Amino acid sequence: MSEALKNSVKTMVKETFEGPPSPVKGSWFTEVEPNSGIFGVIEGMSCDEASMSVHGTTLAAHTDHVRYHMWGINEIFKKGKQPEMDWGESWDIHSVDEQQWSRIQEGLRNEYLTLLESIDAIEWNELLANEVLSSLAHSVYHLGAIRQMLKVVKA
Repeated sequence: MSEALKNSVKTMVKETFEGPPSPVKGSWFTEVEPNSGIFGVIEGMSCDEASMSVHGTTLAAHTDHVRYHMWGINEIFKKGKQPEMDWGESWDIHSVDEQQWSRIQEGLRNEYLTLLESIDAIEWNELLANEVLSSLAHSVYHLGAIRQMLKVVKA
């Protein structure tokens, strides 16, 4: 993968999770406010808010689902093959306490940092490029879903 494309992918992944760069000079696709990525949106969210059901799912489940998906991508980078994954189980979070909610957020941050390191370190091929780009699209989808769900939770 060309250096320019690799840097562009990292920029998009960073915006998805961290929001636009600071100081904000614009955004590629998130809100232009600081902390408009996944980490900023879930930061300060209580375990009670993360546990509220919105149309049959919770913010905690969405957040952990993104973590689980990224874990799968990171495993592909490490081992060269898709791990066995139970997608249904990745949605099986109906309520969390403060400790569980903190673990989910910490796990998401760890998988994100691992992904950023992998983008720089892996030997790129078409399959791995597709994995990274699909992970980006998947995470952006969930950023939108989390933002919309939070409107209901805060109402």
